[in-house]
Amino acid sequence: MKDVLVGVDLGGTSITVAVSDMDGHLLFDEWMATEAHNGPDAVIKRIGKLLQEIALSKSSNVKAVGVGAPGLIDVENGVTKFLPNLPGQWRDIPLAAKLTDIVRCPVKVANDARTATLGELKFGHGKVLSNATLAFFTLGTGVGGGIAVDGKLRLGPLGAAGELGHQTILQNGLHCGCGNRGCLETLASGPAIAAEGIRLMKSGLAPNLYECVDGNADRVSVAEMMAVFEKDTAIQEAILSAATYIGIAAANVVTILHPDLIVFGGGVAEIGKPLIDTVRQVVRDRVGMFPAENVQVKKSMLGVKAGAMGAIGLAMDAIDHATM
Repeated sequence: MKDVLVGVDLGGTSITVAVSDMDGHLLFDEWMATEAHNGPDAVIKRIGKLLQEIALSKSSNVKAVGVGAPGLIDVENGVTKFLPNLPGQWRDIPLAAKLTDIVRCPVKVANDARTATLGELKFGHGKVLSNATLAFFTLGTGVGGGIAVDGKLRLGPLGAAGELGHQTILQNGLHCGCGNRGCLETLASGPAIAAEGIRLMKSGLAPNLYECVDGNADRVSVAEMMAVFEKDTAIQEAILSAATYIGIAAANVVTILHPDLIVFGGGVAEIGKPLIDTVRQVVRDRVGMFPAENVQVKKSMLGVKAGAMGAIGLAMDAIDHATM
């Protein structure tokens, strides 16, 4: 039997499971519905059952498992403290211990955005930079992130370091789910951008978007807005405005951290060139304490696989920790 590592990207609606060899080379991945309404124990048992089935069908021995979960995690003990997007919020669930009881190997758990950051560091753009310092923005339904300093993921005492989406961009901005006002997430998440698209469409300022979605506001998304980017001036302005807010957030990070690299992942990162070009310009314009031209700004190399690959990185760390 061959030894493998497993990375689990736990989401509110779906779970991605990636399997690699012991060096982190991806062998295959699978996904299943989370069915979070059944509660934490049921979800954990389904993950464990899937891992057992994978091991049996592929004649593999699972040596360690990493899990990225969407919320606040006690990383040291593998306990979920608060997963806001899952029913019951998974308060004080010993996820690592429960999964270890099923799969009989070390399990390490971290926040999903920090896990994706680790994926980019180990297997994406960070792989080609020795001891890279990078900041990773996850731009999707929410805005999260993570930071790595000198080649090491920075988690902080609560595993919450790197919440880049919850820095204040507008002093008296909209209320955010975190309790603050004017967070980047309220301005540049997928729903925030789509909400502005809906407003413009209903105001008669985005006729091509209206035609694209047949006037159905429920169909408005960042992808649909990008489909009319060159046609509706107001939509173009909305996209570039969100990109500018992201650029301001990136410039703040550059001033504080002076990273080698800023990376964007998640669905909003699919904006692509307009996002990357705008962020580069805003960073150049707003970072005045030192030259920022050498700070690279890129879209994630791993894309949607960043979380699962980062979880494989957690599995590697779990083995290292177990052998210490």
